[in-house]
Amino acid sequence: MSGSGKVMTALLLIASWTLHSQRVPVLPQIELPHDYYFRELYLPQLMSGPSSPDWSPDGLQLVYAMAGSLWKQDIQSQTAEQLTEGDGYDYQPDWSPDGKEILFVRYNGQSMELMLLDIASGQVTPLTANGAVNLEPKWSPDSHSIAFVSTLGTGHFLLHTANVDKDKLKDLVTRTPDRVSAIKRYYYSEYDHAINPAWSPDGNKLIFVSNREVAHGTGNIVSMDLDNPGETTTIHSEETAWKTAPDISPDGSRMVYSSYLGRNWQQLWLLPATGGYPIQITYGDYDNTSPKWSPDGKRIAYISNRTGNTSLWVIDSYVGKEMPVVTKDLHYLRPRKDVVIKTVDALGRPIPARVSVLDGQGKFYAPRDVWIHGDDSRYPKSQQFETHYFHSTGIANVSVPAGIRLKITAQKGPDYQIATRQIAENEGLPDTITIPLSRWEIPASFGRWWSGDLHVHMNYTGNYRNTTAILREQARAENVDFIYNLIVNKEQRIPDLDYYTPPEGNKIEKDIMILQGQEYHTSFWGHLGLLNLTEHYLVPDYVGYPYTAVASIFPHNSFIADEVHRQNGLVGYVHPFYDFQLFPKQSETLTNALPVDAALGNVDYYEVVGFAHHKASAAVWYMLLNCGLRIPAGAGTDAMANYASLRGPLGLNRVYVEQNGTFTSDHMIEQVKRGKSFVTNGALLGLTVNGSNPGDTIEINGQKTNLQFRAFLRSAVPVDHLEVVWNGRVIHEYAFKEDRNTADFTGQIEVDGPGWMVLRAFNDEANPDIPDYYPYATTSPIYITSSGKKLMSRSSAVFLLEWIGRIEKIVSSFDAFRTMEEKELILKDLNKARKFYENCFTNATIE
Repeated sequence: MSGSGKVMTALLLIASWTLHSQRVPVLPQIELPHDYYFRELYLPQLMSGPSSPDWSPDGLQLVYAMAGSLWKQDIQSQTAEQLTEGDGYDYQPDWSPDGKEILFVRYNGQSMELMLLDIASGQVTPLTANGAVNLEPKWSPDSHSIAFVSTLGTGHFLLHTANVDKDKLKDLVTRTPDRVSAIKRYYYSEYDHAINPAWSPDGNKLIFVSNREVAHGTGNIVSMDLDNPGETTTIHSEETAWKTAPDISPDGSRMVYSSYLGRNWQQLWLLPATGGYPIQITYGDYDNTSPKWSPDGKRIAYISNRTGNTSLWVIDSYVGKEMPVVTKDLHYLRPRKDVVIKTVDALGRPIPARVSVLDGQGKFYAPRDVWIHGDDSRYPKSQQFETHYFHSTGIANVSVPAGIRLKITAQKGPDYQIATRQIAENEGLPDTITIPLSRWEIPASFGRWWSGDLHVHMNYTGNYRNTTAILREQARAENVDFIYNLIVNKEQRIPDLDYYTPPEGNKIEKDIMILQGQEYHTSFWGHLGLLNLTEHYLVPDYVGYPYTAVASIFPHNSFIADEVHRQNGLVGYVHPFYDFQLFPKQSETLTNALPVDAALGNVDYYEVVGFAHHKASAAVWYMLLNCGLRIPAGAGTDAMANYASLRGPLGLNRVYVEQNGTFTSDHMIEQVKRGKSFVTNGALLGLTVNGSNPGDTIEINGQKTNLQFRAFLRSAVPVDHLEVVWNGRVIHEYAFKEDRNTADFTGQIEVDGPGWMVLRAFNDEANPDIPDYYPYATTSPIYITSSGKKLMSRSSAVFLLEWIGRIEKIVSSFDAFRTMEEKELILKDLNKARKFYENCFTNATIE
């Protein structure tokens, strides 16, 4: 077998471990890329604050969604009445113009279906049961027809209309075709979509957002004459991102919509109904979205996140006076009981934690003032809905239906065991429920550690508005000591740019450390984490965006790394690889430049545990290490910390660095760069070899040497595999007995050449208590040198040379360079990297 064949066989074995079929994306029938974007920015989410307001026909009341139910409220009152409490979560109400019924969406865990609420009787009737994702239902002005968006039959968001007759849908018409645009898109599907429908006051036209032949964003505001279906007229063109939601004034003269034009936050704008020059009517460093005209055309109701959580507001369309619609009293459909939930430490003192409160049907409850977060996936074998949680300060007041079964789960990062309390229906709910959290004890000889998340986005156009104070409280609940907020663009916006400040490197911090970094956002070369930028943020923060002034793929990551290192910063490759990019063979479109920058000495850390498949990421890491490169393990969640729907909270993927100095950003950076670390999404683990720790080097002077190792593991969830790895090969697997959560063991290996050693722990499948693809943890390497002999792997070199060859081919044919110099500089660095691996192949010391 060839060297390339051998390494591929080894990688396929690694790939076969990734059996995470238990974990499936929320609403997998949506067949679009980058689901973490449209899920948060477009699909309705469970939040304790209001969303999707609509007016009663008399203009005196608003209906809105909140905490999974529909509510109505007189705008002059502070009391809201619950309208629905079903077996799912209810969203996006639309009040019929005749005042009799409310259309809405119900999420049942598997699909989103359209429902009809009879206001007089309170009866709810399903309008669809098609298993699709049906969204944004809107009544026609005559209350006889509806428009809505659905994935029915295609997996794509297309516009439909139907008549409503005796509580049934009839004459369903798909108004927009399922077609592929000829234009190249970035971050969006090649298939067109149609979203955000609204009716013209005469009922003859639909206004919506369409990305037909639009390269960037979610599309233009267009209109369709229902007497001439299939043809659209563009009303307004600008880059949009899911939340435009145009609404036509009752007199038909103008529209209101939400836009971030030239800004970092969504605000409300007015535009002539047939197009023209837009006028901004709200301002602020926060989002105003979901605008809806009052029936008299004098006011606009909308949602704002100016206080952090969502809130309901009304603005006078003539003079701009804004009024909050405050809700102090809630009138529920059935009796409630208020319960105090305390999470406490070993001494009984309240401590912040992540908390989930579920009833017997799996529905979630939370305090009225908290941010609710939901996992982006669920576990069909054990869950109807994805996991939801909130961050508690240690004492939380939750209102739940009286006489129900309750399950409360509390977590506080890998340092603590998971605590669960269940209360049966016949027990009765106490006034206070106390959840003790137990901290793991680790062997004192392994030292003390600080944990950090190297990849967080404080604000990333999500439903909430985050601040450093709120971010710090999130970190406190997750027991994270330091955070890198990687400032980054979302389309044209860079929401956290105003937060960029150079690090105060030697300042001793006494609280959770929040540091500002950058994610350099070029998908062609692979995203970079840039830590410790001492001078300035890099703008533009991406290249390779087609049809823009940065369509060129220069500057490449090597050029950017040089600039970052000039600023004394660190460069890391983040959320690296998924199985399908590498197995069964390398993707023909994989142009990630990690092998290039590793060979050029540009990589200071690598997110082995990140928003990717950890085993695939580790497989590439092992090949780089086997070519004699020293690259420490890093970890980052890529947590969009202001999202209601995200894969794990901040700190899910974290790095632990050894405490060997003062708590300063300089020390954190030094420990990350030296590899004095381990990374994890669940287990605590440690490894010493002959008394040396991760990041250390042991010299064996060219002789066969017995190396003595010691290791430990503490994990809140049972672990399938705990292994010591030498040069990518398992040399010792710990034999678990009944207890798969803890381990303390020793051993020895004989080595006669250079190499590296790590301890890793992982599971074959996902675990519902770890909101990630599967549990995984690894130490950074301990390096062994042998009389100057270099570690060089022939099979790894072959794999990486094939990778670079593919990049060279794509770069050579790329036609959007501004100058030949750009192309030549890239090819020059590719050639340097290729020579590095050719030397590794020629002078290989291991296969």
